[in-house]
Amino acid sequence: MRAVMVTGPGTTDVVEIDRPVAGPTDVLVRIRACGICGSDHMYTLYGGIPPRQGATPLGHEPAGEVEAVGAEVRGVEVGDHVVINPMAASDGIIGSGGAQGAFSSHIVLLDAVAGVHFRVIPKEIPFEVAALNEPMAVARHAVNRSGATVGERAVVFGAGPIGLGVLLSLKAKGVEHVVVIDVLPGRLAKALEVGADAVINSLDEDVASRLIELHGEAPAAVGQRGPRPATDVYIDAAGVAAVPTTVFGIVKQGARLVIPAVHKKPVEVDFGALLTSEISIIMSMGYPSEIFEVTDDIIANWRKYQLIISDRFPAEQTLEALELAATPGAADKVMVTFD
Repeated sequence: MRAVMVTGPGTTDVVEIDRPVAGPTDVLVRIRACGICGSDHMYTLYGGIPPRQGATPLGHEPAGEVEAVGAEVRGVEVGDHVVINPMAASDGIIGSGGAQGAFSSHIVLLDAVAGVHFRVIPKEIPFEVAALNEPMAVARHAVNRSGATVGERAVVFGAGPIGLGVLLSLKAKGVEHVVVIDVLPGRLAKALEVGADAVINSLDEDVASRLIELHGEAPAAVGQRGPRPATDVYIDAAGVAAVPTTVFGIVKQGARLVIPAVHKKPVEVDFGALLTSEISIIMSMGYPSEIFEVTDDIIANWRKYQLIISDRFPAEQTLEALELAATPGAADKVMVTFD
């Protein structure tokens, strides 16, 4: 079969490899859709990731159809549709340094256990939507880290795929009012379509004053100057220095800032000025327990999740899809589909 691999710094190729075979404790999955993540471009630039530098199989956002089930495996049948936990694979994280990648026709789940390595989903859920499960788990982990709950007010910076996933998870948690902030009108329009209560274009509007209009004004705290919005939770899904800098300047006492975004440059922080705010700065990475927690919400609201997908490519155009996804501003969520 063919698989897309990083073959050197800045280089990806389609490589012929052996199709995997399921043993008595394994499940063979025919890949039907796989999303492209920003880390795929990062792996390519680095020439792979250890221990597979120069030969890194790509694709870690898969959904597929079960083609073979080992005699000792329970909880799944041939023909079932499944979402997959890439991090649980015993031969390394799928598409992120492991022996297998999901930009291929098949992967095998070794020593497969239902609820650990895979989860069966209803067949009416489109494979392209099911393949959002992995990045949406990243978004759900950020929301879980925030502690956001019923009746609170939240802000999401960045209306890309993770930001929209954060929005959907916040609403699933019962957060009262969610504002999405971005600089691209098209992304803001999509955020409203997905379910944002309001949006702000930070190029055209003053973020602090607009949030006070939307969330009300917080009581004054010792050492803080000027009116501040009563926002409880801020989530940085943008990864630019302007986001934490903005939050630090307007945050009310006791609010939380969660950062799932990858910041590629250092951000200067005046901790002295922040002291009386008692802000909680919380980092968020991956999905320690959320990979299948988010699946129920995707199943229940798959049409909203489908809006996150911006571009679709057939498997034979995976290299072109990767190039588009790596071009700044050219696409949001690119999905590769397999026949």
